[in-house]
Amino acid sequence: MASPSKKTLIPTTFYDQAKGNRRGFYWLTPVIVLVLYLCVMGAFIWLQRLHNDSVMFVTIDQETRQQRLIMVVIALSCVIVLSLLALWRYTRYRTRAEAALIAETGFRRAMENSMSTGMRVFDMQGRIAYVNPAFCRMIGWNEADLIGRTTPFPYWLPGRHAQHQETLDILLAGRTPSSGLEVEAQRRDGSRFTARMYVSPLRDPNGEQIGWMTSMTDITEPKRIREALTAAHERFMTVLEGLDDAISVVADTPDGLELLFANRTYRRFFGAQSNGHGELLGGRLGRFTDETVEVFSESAQRWFEVHHRILAWTDGRRVRMQVARDITERRKHEEASRVQQEKIQLTSRLTTMGEMASSLAHELNQPLTAITNYSMGAVAMIKAGNIQPEILLGALEKAANQAERAGKIISRIREFVKRSEPRRQSVPVTQILDNAIGFAEIDARKRQVAIEKRLPEAMPAVMADPILIEQVLLNLLKNGIEAMEKSEHRVLRVVVTDAHPLVEIAVIDRGHGLRDPERLFEPFYSTKSEGLGMGLNICRTIIESHHGRLWAAANPEGGTIFRFTLPCAAPQAPSTAEHSQELHA
Repeated sequence: MASPSKKTLIPTTFYDQAKGNRRGFYWLTPVIVLVLYLCVMGAFIWLQRLHNDSVMFVTIDQETRQQRLIMVVIALSCVIVLSLLALWRYTRYRTRAEAALIAETGFRRAMENSMSTGMRVFDMQGRIAYVNPAFCRMIGWNEADLIGRTTPFPYWLPGRHAQHQETLDILLAGRTPSSGLEVEAQRRDGSRFTARMYVSPLRDPNGEQIGWMTSMTDITEPKRIREALTAAHERFMTVLEGLDDAISVVADTPDGLELLFANRTYRRFFGAQSNGHGELLGGRLGRFTDETVEVFSESAQRWFEVHHRILAWTDGRRVRMQVARDITERRKHEEASRVQQEKIQLTSRLTTMGEMASSLAHELNQPLTAITNYSMGAVAMIKAGNIQPEILLGALEKAANQAERAGKIISRIREFVKRSEPRRQSVPVTQILDNAIGFAEIDARKRQVAIEKRLPEAMPAVMADPILIEQVLLNLLKNGIEAMEKSEHRVLRVVVTDAHPLVEIAVIDRGHGLRDPERLFEPFYSTKSEGLGMGLNICRTIIESHHGRLWAAANPEGGTIFRFTLPCAAPQAPSTAEHSQELHA
C-alpha cells in the first residue's frame, strides 16, 4: 500500500499539471542539432579516410595540415557540444520557469474566481481595466460589458450619478479612508445593495502606479442585522434608562468592585461609582443569593428594596447585578398605615369596653358596695363604743380585699384600653386566656353563659403582643356569648392545642351558626344590626401581623368554631450564671 503524499499545499496540483503538459519538449532542439552535427562529422571522417587511402595525394606537409585540421575540428566539436549542453540547460530552466509561472497564474486565477469579494481595477483615467467573476456576480453584468467602460457606470443608481462621481473622484485622488467607503449600487435586475469598498494603489514591477485596485463586499444583510441589533440595543437601553429602579452591574476585582453598567436612576442616586452598589449589598458580598432585602442608604437617605443576582457577563466573568427600587414613600405609607391601624385597634378596644360598660359597672358596684357596708359597720361599732378588735379587724380586712378586687378590675381595664406600641414578647398562653376570660365572664354571667377552657398539660409560650391577642380573644368570646344568648346550650368552650411550631386556640360556641361565612371577614360586614363590621377584620389583621391565621368553620354540633394560630416562642437559653453553676455542680 502506497504511503500518502506529504505534499499537501494547494499549488502542488497546478505545478504537477504544468510539468505534465511541458515534459519532453525542452530537449528536442539540442538533440536535433547534436544529431545533425554527428551526421556532418561522420561525413567528414568518411571523406578523410577516402583521402588517406589515395597515395598520390599524400605528402608530409599535407599530413601535418591534416592533423592540425583534425585538432581544430575536434576543438570546434567540443565547443559545439558544450554550447549544446548550455543551450539544453537554459532551455530546461526556461521551460520550468514557464511551467511555474503558468501554475502560479492558474492558481491565482482559481483563487480569484472562487473568492466572494468583488475585485475591480481602475486605470489612472478612471476606466475599468479589470473585474473578477465575483464582481460580475455581485452586480449582474458581464466582464465584456464592463472592461473599458467610463463614467457613468451601469451599476450606478439612477438620479445619484453626482454622488457616485464624487465618490469616484475621491478614489482617483487617493483620499479614501483606510476603513473603506460604504457605497450603494444597482444590479442588472434593478435590485439595490450596499457594499463596503476598500481601495489600494496598483503598481507595476518598477514601483510606478498604474491604477487603483478596489475590493467590494456585499454588506446588505450584515448591515440589516447590525441596524436591527442597534435598534434593539437602543430600545433596551431606553427601557433601562427609563426605569425608576436603580440597576447596576459590578465585577469583583482585587482592587474592589468594578462598575460595569449603571442606568440613569442609579447614577442620579449614587453617581458613576461602585460605592452605591456596595452600600446596597447590605453585607451580602460573599453570598450568592437571590433574596430580596430592604436596605437604608446613608448616602442617598432613601430606603431601597434590593434584589441581587449573580450572572455571567459578556466576557464570561461572574458579575453581580443589582436592582434597587426606591421604597421610601412606601415605607412612609406603611408607617402611617401602622399608626392608623393602632388607632383602629385602640378604638375597637374602647368600643368593646363601651359595650361592656354596664357589665363593668355592675362588676365594680359589688366590691364598692361591700367596702361601703364594711366601712359603715366599723364606723357604727366605733360610735357605739362596742369595739371588738377581732370583729373590727375582720371587717377592715374584707373591705381591703374588696378594694383590691376593684383596683384589679380598674387596672385591667386601663391596661386593655391604653394606647401603647406593639410589643411582641414571649408570653404564657394561660396569662392571655385568664385576662380575656376575666373580661368576658362579666358579660357571660349577665347572659348566664359559662366559659370552659381546656389546656394541654405542657403549655408552651407564644411570641405575641399580649394586649392585642387579648383583644382578639375577647372579641371572639363576646361574639360567641352573644350567639348563645337564645340557645339551649349554655357552655362556651375555649380549647388550646399544641401543634408545634404553632399554638392553636379555638373558641367553640353552640349558637345560631354562620349564614355567609365567605363574607365574614370583609370590612363593614356584620351579622348584628348594631355592629360596625370591623371587629373580625381587625382581628384577622392582628393575627396575620403575628404570622398566624384566623378562620371560621361551622360546628358539626351546631354553632360556630373560630380558630387562630400563633407561633411558639423559641426556648430561652440558660443564663451564664446557671450554666456556671451546672459546671461547678
